[in-house]
Amino acid sequence: EVQLQASGGGLVQAGGSLTLSCAASGFTFGDYGVGWFRQAPGKEREGVSCFSSNDGNTYYADSVKGRFTMSSDNAKNTVYLQMNSLKPEDTAVYYCAATIGGYSSSQYFCDYGLDYWGKGTQVTVSS
Repeated sequence: EVQLQASGGGLVQAGGSLTLSCAASGFTFGDYGVGWFRQAPGKEREGVSCFSSNDGNTYYADSVKGRFTMSSDNAKNTVYLQMNSLKPEDTAVYYCAATIGGYSSSQYFCDYGLDYWGKGTQVTVSS
């Protein structure tokens, strides 16, 4: 059974940084897709950053490009989201998601979602 556990959220001032972690179990990083998504109150879910082994690319939403970086430690089956220069509009619940099999592009995963979802972690950026 695929399980994902996101952690690392918290309260930070604007301009600050946070690193989110997503520990995955039930599959190994090889042929896969993984991504970070967020949802603020009253807003639609947004794909923040996604990776697909199909194209080997990491996609970033325009809203976070240049500020957020997704990385992984395959030995630990963990994916990270380094968030710098945080803004109040980054406030949301952040979720990690994954799929077994990089069957599509990184952008596709961010646009349409993935198969397995973890519980979210709250990120609050104060002005």
